[in-house]
Amino acid sequence: MAKKVLHEDMILVNKIKKGSQEAFEELVEKYESKVYHLALRFVKSQEDAEEVLQDVFVTLHRKLDLFQGKSAFSSWLYRIVVNAAFMKLRKRRQDRTVSVEDLTPAVQQQYLEGDVHSYDNYTDSFTINRELRDILQKAIDRLPEQYRSVFILRDVNGLSNQEVSEILQLSIPAVKSRLHRSRLMLRKKLQRQYTEFTGVVPPEEIMQAVNL
Repeated sequence: MAKKVLHEDMILVNKIKKGSQEAFEELVEKYESKVYHLALRFVKSQEDAEEVLQDVFVTLHRKLDLFQGKSAFSSWLYRIVVNAAFMKLRKRRQDRTVSVEDLTPAVQQQYLEGDVHSYDNYTDSFTINRELRDILQKAIDRLPEQYRSVFILRDVNGLSNQEVSEILQLSIPAVKSRLHRSRLMLRKKLQRQYTEFTGVVPPEEIMQAVNL
């Protein structure tokens, strides 16, 4: 199935390089939803995600001739998305920081949909509320870009180490190292911010609930 997708993408890319506007529109239709949702994970704003979406496809149209097919087209495209999203975040750095991602695949669906009550399954003694979600958001927001990008792609979007390495042009060991470090930093920040907010050290079940 993956090989079929790669083949289909290359057919479209080659048609676009020959001037086919229909092929470009087909490629946009195929990937616009994925691009939008990936951008949204980074910028956490529908308006900004839509701007990133537009920027990505403008860049794609302008730079498609540079794509040589040495990696999957989707990996090349997602690299553009990551770069565009971080550029958007840098431009609004002076504004209020907005978080973009969940903590782990195990809890991403509930977190992204705001279904905080589903966390009750993880612990009988603590119900994650809005304040804790804010703490998680701030902790994630403060991850350095190089770690946050790996974290989002790997732990939130569920991409493989191989896919992340292609998108970010890192070795697989580097991906694993950055992912491990991002989790350690996030755990440390979450512990500190939780303690500052509640005055007590977070119970271990909370850390286990977010797999940190």
